[in-house]
Amino acid sequence: MFPLTAENKRVAQLLLSTGTCPRCIFRFCGVDFHAPYKLPYKELLSELQKFLEAEEDELVSEVPNPPPKKIRLQEPEDRIDGMDSLSQNGEGKLSVTEDGSSSSKNSNLNVCNVCLGILQDFCEKEFIKKVSQKVEASGFEFTNLVLSISFPPQLSVREHAAWLLVKQEMGKQSLSLGRNDIVQLKEAYKWITHPLFSEELGVPIDGKSLFEVSVVFAHPETVEDCHFLRAICPDCFKPAKNKQSVFTRMAVMKALNKIKEEDFRKQFPCPPDSPKAVCTVLEIECAHGAVFVAGRYNKYSRNLPQTPWIIDGERKLESSVEELISDHLLKVFKAESFNFSSSGREDVDVRTLGNGRPFAIELVNPHRVHFTSQEIKELQQKINNSSNKIQVRDLQLVTREAIGHMKEGEEEKTKTYSALIWTNKAIQRKDIEFLDDIKDLKIDQKTPLRVLHRRPLAVRTRIIHSMETCYVDEHHFRLSLKTQAGTYIKEFVHGDFGRTKPNIGSLMDVTADILELDVESVDVDWPPALDD
Repeated sequence: MFPLTAENKRVAQLLLSTGTCPRCIFRFCGVDFHAPYKLPYKELLSELQKFLEAEEDELVSEVPNPPPKKIRLQEPEDRIDGMDSLSQNGEGKLSVTEDGSSSSKNSNLNVCNVCLGILQDFCEKEFIKKVSQKVEASGFEFTNLVLSISFPPQLSVREHAAWLLVKQEMGKQSLSLGRNDIVQLKEAYKWITHPLFSEELGVPIDGKSLFEVSVVFAHPETVEDCHFLRAICPDCFKPAKNKQSVFTRMAVMKALNKIKEEDFRKQFPCPPDSPKAVCTVLEIECAHGAVFVAGRYNKYSRNLPQTPWIIDGERKLESSVEELISDHLLKVFKAESFNFSSSGREDVDVRTLGNGRPFAIELVNPHRVHFTSQEIKELQQKINNSSNKIQVRDLQLVTREAIGHMKEGEEEKTKTYSALIWTNKAIQRKDIEFLDDIKDLKIDQKTPLRVLHRRPLAVRTRIIHSMETCYVDEHHFRLSLKTQAGTYIKEFVHGDFGRTKPNIGSLMDVTADILELDVESVDVDWPPALDD
């Protein structure tokens, strides 16, 4: 059943005569159900012509001496009020080239003056197939997808002009047409193409999918359509660092909402002029949202930084914990890049023992995303076999939201350390026993000199929850500490020239220094422990 009624006749006639395509006519007539838009373009044009001819014949029978028809609607290849209609012999098809551009094979194609061809050949199966071929050749693994379409901003200007024209015509019939009564171009395009893409690719279209296929359209011929708005509404068009042009869709819409109707009509034709060419496809791109891998790592080397150690552009050590883990993940997930984070960090000369330190890695734009638990176990084993400097446990895929658990209440968490301490004065076992009795000692730590280049100057209060000593000889003892996370252990031992108060040196009235330090536990209950 054809969706237009007698009430729509004048608007449909007006729009068709000024060069508007059938699907855009449906949009301005408020046709808000999907089926009519999905019909093949040739069939739509033919049905629209039959509808208007029938309506005209009814009018002619009611008028004794009817005037000659102003609109001649015959075969599609005939001209309609000075406009060439869509070629019916297939010569007007749009082709997508290897670089994603598009070109019209027929200069006589009647290009819609509102959608600039978007709702014409870009909805046809040939175009859908070309895009789908690029998606399948991209090498991404996906079980659903989200389709992101970017239209030229001048489409909003042209739609505004057509709306003013239709609004004026409907006003003659004492009818009104609000901006929100028009079916959005993006909605109509979605109704038509989503089922076609889903059928061609064999997966559902899902707005929550992490796999995104983006198609960017452009129309160089009409790129200046927006420019007059900048003179009238300069506040709407402010340069932004990450935008190539100030004429973004949002800026154009903002200006259109502010401009007075009479000012718009003076500056832009209503109806909009008919273009000579259809849109081009600037790019067809595929991207997958980041996936996250978490686990715990042990570090057994005293010559390995957590992250690449680069000073003044020069690498100091050949590898890092981050790289020893991430290099494997990048390769297996076929990701472009990564971001590494962890629950705190240890110095290059500090080992991390016990259950290890929680970490998470964000893998950017991964091409492979589906793994069984067995495959993840094998990946963990591969990492562990590749180096004797680190070991990874509890490796698993997690969500972005779950990573927040690693950072939650980080300063309230506790960490346990083991340190080998040297004193300048000879000591006996009894000289260190009093440390075992100290509980919840508050210390004030001014930002250490060694990290002042990367951390702001501040005084932070931290708590040493408990200490346990083990006498070694008259100049050495071992100290086990349970502390608040974020405590600088080395500075608590030697005092950092009085920047940490109190410290082991001041408590014992000696000069103390730390020879070895190990992280024995990081008390963060994340990620969940896995069975071996």
